[in-house]
Amino acid sequence: MPINNAGSLAAFLKDRRTRLDPAAFGFSGRRRTPGLRREEVAQRANISPTWYTWLEQGRGGAPSADVLNRIAAGLMLTEPEREHLFMLGLGRPPEVRYTPVEGVTPRLQRLLDSLDSSPAFIKTAMWDVVAWNRAAAVVLTDYSTIPPEQRNILRLIFSNPAIRAKQHDWQTLAGFVVAAFRADVARAGAGSEVSRLVEELSASSPDFAHHWKENDVRIHGDGVKRLQHPKLGPIELEYSAFSVDGRPDLGLVIYHPVDPATADRIRKLANGQE
Repeated sequence: MPINNAGSLAAFLKDRRTRLDPAAFGFSGRRRTPGLRREEVAQRANISPTWYTWLEQGRGGAPSADVLNRIAAGLMLTEPEREHLFMLGLGRPPEVRYTPVEGVTPRLQRLLDSLDSSPAFIKTAMWDVVAWNRAAAVVLTDYSTIPPEQRNILRLIFSNPAIRAKQHDWQTLAGFVVAAFRADVARAGAGSEVSRLVEELSASSPDFAHHWKENDVRIHGDGVKRLQHPKLGPIELEYSAFSVDGRPDLGLVIYHPVDPATADRIRKLANGQE
């Protein structure tokens, strides 16, 4: 354990322990202090009471990642709290654990909706689209017409002829998205979860199988996207990709029209005026 953090780790553990309600965990009896007792935390974490006591006293050496994970579960820490626990105990963040995402907060959806002329969506590390705005629906894809389990960007690019036909340079796009997807799933610790999707796409699309075997890695970053839109004609959009703060499992992608005239036409189309 980083020696300067031993005291901080001890204080953090004690603070979180005293915040827990014993009755919520089936512990009873009169108590002189709030929260769980040290031995109760040790019981919930399945570790030695002596070892846990030493950690709260700032001694005992560096805990293992497994011990820290069990303590985090025992104390019911949030993901940011678990990361902080690892930084204090080991001087590094924990290994990334991928968890499926089912939706976004109303606040994030309102952010998307405020971009009336800029198509924008939020995707998971597996590149499943979980939220989008009206501009994205009319310019990119109307995800509401697609079953949730099929709202995957790779599936759409490699399996949907209409989406393929929109792309200015589909072959270049195909290689780029596979390389960026590979980086995203590795960063999110979703290596095992991705195998099923890769097998499915490799079987259905020789193009995907070819690009996946190349093992290229790219970051999504920013750039320019050109589309041949059935109503807007040829359009050019600048795009930027961002991670969602506090939600490492989510990524925000925004496409901004390169000229005011295109922005105005997208806004009208999104409002049903074109």
